[in-house]
Amino acid sequence: MQIGSLIRRAALYYGDATCLTEGTRDVSFREFDRLTDVIGNALLARGLEPGDRVGVLLPNSVECLVAYYALAKAGLVRVGLNTRETLENHNYKLGDSGSRAVIHDDIDGLEIDVAIGREEFAAMFDHADDSPCAIDRALDAPLRLGYTGGTTGKAKAVTLTTRGELAEMSAFLMDLVPDLEVGNTFLHAAPIAHASGAFFLPAIARGVRSLVMKKFDPAEFIELAAREQASHTFLVPTMLAMILEQPGLAEAKFALRKISYGASPIAPSLLRRAEAQFGRIFAQCYGQAESPMVITCLGPDDHDREGSCGRPFTFVECAVFDDDDRPLPPREVGEIVCRGPQTMAYYWNRPEATEQAFRNGWLHTGDIGYRDEDGFYYLVDRKNDMLISGGYNVYPREVEDVLMAFPGVVEAAVVGLPDEKWGDRVQAVVAGRADLDLEALKAHAHDKLANYKRPKDITVWPELPKSAANKILRREVRDRLLAADAD
Repeated sequence: MQIGSLIRRAALYYGDATCLTEGTRDVSFREFDRLTDVIGNALLARGLEPGDRVGVLLPNSVECLVAYYALAKAGLVRVGLNTRETLENHNYKLGDSGSRAVIHDDIDGLEIDVAIGREEFAAMFDHADDSPCAIDRALDAPLRLGYTGGTTGKAKAVTLTTRGELAEMSAFLMDLVPDLEVGNTFLHAAPIAHASGAFFLPAIARGVRSLVMKKFDPAEFIELAAREQASHTFLVPTMLAMILEQPGLAEAKFALRKISYGASPIAPSLLRRAEAQFGRIFAQCYGQAESPMVITCLGPDDHDREGSCGRPFTFVECAVFDDDDRPLPPREVGEIVCRGPQTMAYYWNRPEATEQAFRNGWLHTGDIGYRDEDGFYYLVDRKNDMLISGGYNVYPREVEDVLMAFPGVVEAAVVGLPDEKWGDRVQAVVAGRADLDLEALKAHAHDKLANYKRPKDITVWPELPKSAANKILRREVRDRLLAADAD
């Protein structure tokens, strides 16, 4: 099945019902189908050819989603770009992917031949050809390129196919959000260029309105979710922490039935606070760029398994391997691996990295964890983030969870700094409320952590650096601390 066929079918099934809302603007399912045809035909008329890579560098908006699915209909390959990243990152990804064009929000300095800015893109909506744009592509041909977070070097492009996109959508509708129903509203508060965009196809397939926030703001989220009676949303844990700090939250009248979360682990203390506020409506999805959003899923009724990221999605197989790629029994810590139709096809132009990632037919995630006797998986940390202090393994996430449990701490990051005696010196940085008691926090860490896991120092910053997807950047925290030591 083609992605464009899903959009055409939604137009047939749901017609003039609202598909998209941004501010005061509503777009029906029928109009969304027409607009994606118009833009797809206009892009082909501009000289682009099926198979060409095209960057999309637009904020959360109706235009962004129209661009995404116009490319799908036109046989063009979308290159995911996030407006919160730097110009250097944009140009690297456009060059690395061999993109012929980019649709952008009037951003200067983009190094590409065909740069379609705001004015030209707006004019394309008046293109005369609104006939069905339906360039079929093979199920395993590139549909879009998504980039890894680049935590261990230059970001790599993962090649995602129509087969993988349909598998992701099916996994969501079967396991993560099976309760999506005609007439529901999904509030897109996180970047569409990142995880939130994965919920659009399931929403359109089920006749669900997508309500788009141009930019996340916790106070606006509360007001919008309550006013529009949103039934579903997706949040990164840091976003959830910000919402819980907002005054007036307790008085808001929500209709939320499911809050999905992912992109980074959630501290148990944060989850408990969130459930106390919203109820037992949280569903976690664990995935990565190479297996977007779909590895394991933890439903609302299983959240008493503290620290678990859930069981594999229905069409996904998981295991835990040791360093020699041998399967480990329950409770033994190793690398989580997976396989299934949702994974990337390969890294773009990186055959050696692809071969390394898919050793023995399994995608090696780089995440350290284990499974229990009931088949639930638990993430310990990223393989490359583990510290060795005094000969002992220290997983930053475990220390961060302890710090997050202290009243007043909103964000925490733990990194290792070079130390002649210890190898890695455990260092923590937190952000929190104005009344945060630092000495009491240090005492709390002393009481709750083994000696080798205790931070040698804890620093308070106004906020922690985050990626375009709102993930805390441990690497940048470490770099700042090292620069401060050098001074």
